[in-house]
Amino acid sequence: MSAVALGYLDDRFAKAFLAPGEQITKRYPIIHRGTYVRTTAIDKLVNRFLAAQPEQRKQVVSLGAGSDTRFFRLMADEQGGSPKSKVTYHELDFEANANQKRSILRQSTELSECLRRAEQDGSFYHLHAIDLRDLTNKSPPIIPELNPALPTLLLSECCLCYLPPDAAASVLQYFTVNLPGSLALILYEPIRPFDAFGKTMVSNLASRGIHLQTLKRYSSLQAQRQRLRLAGFSGGQGARDVHQLYGHDEWVLQGERERIEKLEWLDEVEEWKLLASHYCVAWGCRGELFGEAWQGIDGSRTGEEDQDELR
Repeated sequence: MSAVALGYLDDRFAKAFLAPGEQITKRYPIIHRGTYVRTTAIDKLVNRFLAAQPEQRKQVVSLGAGSDTRFFRLMADEQGGSPKSKVTYHELDFEANANQKRSILRQSTELSECLRRAEQDGSFYHLHAIDLRDLTNKSPPIIPELNPALPTLLLSECCLCYLPPDAAASVLQYFTVNLPGSLALILYEPIRPFDAFGKTMVSNLASRGIHLQTLKRYSSLQAQRQRLRLAGFSGGQGARDVHQLYGHDEWVLQGERERIEKLEWLDEVEEWKLLASHYCVAWGCRGELFGEAWQGIDGSRTGEEDQDELR
């Protein structure tokens, strides 16, 4: 909401998740910019997926979705004249979080109306109260309405990183085994915990009781690509840190960067570079549809990464 209120992002649904009378807590400019890059980069990959072969129904599964509004923003875009494939959209989260979101959806006229219009247009939203760790059991729960025949995109925005590495890999295996067709994963996670800034970041998070359990195993962009390949996303893997994403016209056009930089003064330029280089968006896929959807999006290893390893 802090980023939305200042004009970084256009999201008319976010305000529904504020408690009655709750004031918006203003965040630091570097947090706003990072939120903008994270959101728009993932939106780009999601939108390219939904626009490919538009006659084909698609499926999205968002892990640990929380108060995310992406489904509603997608539906609003489509109603505004940006037609994409019809989508079956699943959100998975803890029971307490799912119940809270259901309550908000019932109370918000705008969200309820968006859901109604989406269903009329052939897109469907499902909110599941599931602990992802249960998917690693020998007899895992069935996710209602999950269609194994549909091309499917998995989203994990700082979700799987809270699980032990083996458990995170097992969650992915649940989907790679049960969804045999075209499948892809987008991750947003911290990286580079071993340099001075990374050590401080890990320490600060730990002091708040936050332990990112996969961080040291998947500590670099190349480690994230390798992780995706080993998980079965053999059609291609890519990764870019947030600083790279912000500075490249493929992700943020020059005019858009100029707009963002006029919103508020950011004097912590070096701190922005450090923070932004310690978070990444990584993606991997299998199946021809994703090869078509993400064709030309370069997430391969860079010369900068080679230099980092030599330092």
